[in-house]
Amino acid sequence: MTTWSVPAMPVEERCLVMGVVNVTPDSFSDGGQWFDERAAIRHGHELVRQGADIVDVGGESTRPGAARVSLEEELARVVPVIRELAAAGVTVSVDTMRAEVAQAAVEVGARLVNDVSGGLADPAMPRVVAAAGVPYVVMHWRGHSHDMDNRAIYADVVTEVREELAKRVDLVLAEGVAEEQIVLDPGLGFAKHAEHNWSLMAGLDRLAELGYPLLIGASRKRFLGRLLAAPDGTPRPFDGSDAATAAVTALAARAGAWCVRVHQVAANADAVRVAAAWNRGGGR
Repeated sequence: MTTWSVPAMPVEERCLVMGVVNVTPDSFSDGGQWFDERAAIRHGHELVRQGADIVDVGGESTRPGAARVSLEEELARVVPVIRELAAAGVTVSVDTMRAEVAQAAVEVGARLVNDVSGGLADPAMPRVVAAAGVPYVVMHWRGHSHDMDNRAIYADVVTEVREELAKRVDLVLAEGVAEEQIVLDPGLGFAKHAEHNWSLMAGLDRLAELGYPLLIGASRKRFLGRLLAAPDGTPRPFDGSDAATAAVTALAARAGAWCVRVHQVAANADAVRVAAAWNRGGGR
């Protein structure tokens, strides 16, 4: 069994940085760039050189409207990449909603399971994670990509996301997952409109009151592109919001986030160090 507790803040007390490797042809911001196995492995190593503490490998796009891939295809995409990166000493997480993929990934060296459905897409996931003993990212989720935007209905988004995450935690604990394995993710962009995302970012302190580390994934998401839209309303291209992503990273780290999940690591690694210095200067 793999044993790797949720890591505490490093020596300099900074937020961790998780770099993204999408082994997919259709991810929203970089689909196809790392679809080739060797390219994905090289990219994982490059993210570590840029300062990533964790490399998150996923084989299924969760962009709005995306169709699911087969189990066999997802396994073929991620297992070889995870195996080689882990063998080289990289701390790898697997981004998957399927228990069988999580199991295979842990067997070849993945040390964290990042499940955007929080166990809702595959009821077997919490039991697999519990048996593996690895950290488990439980994200707020209301449905698959093809219809998640229709579920973005909230009276008080921070309260509702907090309550729904708390229910998910209770259920995964009942399946045997230990409290020290759990990381929470508010699910920015998943069944959330722009105003919901901003409210959740401003309400991170209320989510932190649940008592678990927080993972924030704002990188290149639509709400940033829309904020930075051209005068005619055309959203900023995904890769044109990397500076805004770094700004969100600094704010999230300042607010106490445990980890940020990002596509471009170098600037975000700088941002978390700035936030750490700011927090130290303020006596935090």
